[in-house]
Amino acid sequence: MLLENKFGIIFGVANKRSIAWATARACMDEGARLAFSYQNERLRENVEGLTAGTGAPLVQCDVSNPAEVASAFATVGEKFGRLDFLVHSLAFAPREALEGEYAATTREAFLTALDVSAYSLAELARAAAPLMTEGGSIVSMTYYGAEKVVQNYNVMGVAKAALEASTRYLASDLGKHNIRVNTISAGPINTLAARGVGNLSTMLKHHAERAPLRRNVEAREVGNAAAFLLSPLASGITGEVLHVDCGYNIMAF
Repeated sequence: MLLENKFGIIFGVANKRSIAWATARACMDEGARLAFSYQNERLRENVEGLTAGTGAPLVQCDVSNPAEVASAFATVGEKFGRLDFLVHSLAFAPREALEGEYAATTREAFLTALDVSAYSLAELARAAAPLMTEGGSIVSMTYYGAEKVVQNYNVMGVAKAALEASTRYLASDLGKHNIRVNTISAGPINTLAARGVGNLSTMLKHHAERAPLRRNVEAREVGNAAAFLLSPLASGITGEVLHVDCGYNIMAF
């Protein structure tokens, strides 16, 4: 029970196939008590259905709205008294920006992708830190497209590169408070968010063929890695990008 008597909040649960939900399940299996965010009333039903019977508080939080961010953490503070960890599994770019050429990205699409997918990590970390009175851990989700060009990933690759850089800067800032910040570079998984990227099926097939383990990673494996980073077993790890992709990232050809 690595997370027994630990309190955390999960951002980004969309449905039962999402990485955020796999992470939540791994954390609950290790004894954590969780709160969950939902973006708006339309998405609340999905989160309610998944968390029914857990007693987990639900908070509305559109991360592009500072007032909702402040309200969400105020509620978590009232419910839990403190916070031990935060999971950031958020990313968004307009669908038209995830196909064709990156050079065609509009200013609006660029700003939206960077705001929701990268800046939100800093905003949530800033709001969470005062509640992490006994130290804490923050984990986000990135992808190999931050390091290398992945066809159709486009502006999301740029946003994930910003997320990875933010991880390092936040780790430096928050380390004095015993708050660790890491990110997981997961291989492609057939989630709702991933389906927005053009040619996802081709990407999955290529990864499975080239990865040393000759398969695609599963959401539960990413969730398990996140639970490790959130736990005391990872107490000396911060500012890192942990690849959980069946080894794909080590291959050159």
